[in-house]
Amino acid sequence: MLSTLLAFLGACTLIAASPGPSTVLIIRQSLHSRRSGFLTVLGNETGVFVWGVVAAFGLTALLAASEVAYDVMRVVGAVVLVVFGIQMLRQARHAKDAADDGGGQDGGKSGWASYRTGLLINLANPKAAIFAMSFLPQFVPEGAPHLPTMVGLAALWAVYEIGYYSLYVWFVGRMKTVLSRAGVRRRLEQVSGGVLLLLGARLALES
Repeated sequence: MLSTLLAFLGACTLIAASPGPSTVLIIRQSLHSRRSGFLTVLGNETGVFVWGVVAAFGLTALLAASEVAYDVMRVVGAVVLVVFGIQMLRQARHAKDAADDGGGQDGGKSGWASYRTGLLINLANPKAAIFAMSFLPQFVPEGAPHLPTMVGLAALWAVYEIGYYSLYVWFVGRMKTVLSRAGVRRRLEQVSGGVLLLLGARLALES
């Protein structure tokens, strides 16, 4: 069981280290504040847990088997990524003003928006659903009850990634003096927006 757990955590590390829209979003939100970045992490990992539970109940098998359902989610996911990408490119124009204000306000509303954005970017990705379905069963020990074990692994996966991505939030916070400079902030917003646009276009065009 211990070796299986270590292998699972090692696989979780490789997954978290792979660049993707969630990583881009977490880093970008952390530029506003650590609170905003951490709430984005919590939203993203809520999505990870949801997909893990859905996979545990076998519902993602329906998504994998239904080409229409997958295509609908793929298009919705692509639209979400493109919208976020466009928003970031537009906000890049106002990066100087945000920097002059000390990184922007981060009240309760923006905190909820950060959580919601992290959750949405994860739930809108059909690849995350299919991946959870293929990933989690590999680490269910022989003879173990399938459903509770997969739900437990999904929870462990989410909690582990909260710790992992919190390091990103901490690092960006430490570098905030440099990263919040108007020119640097604007360029990071442009790069983040461009990456999300490309990822959205790729998701929309894939067959």
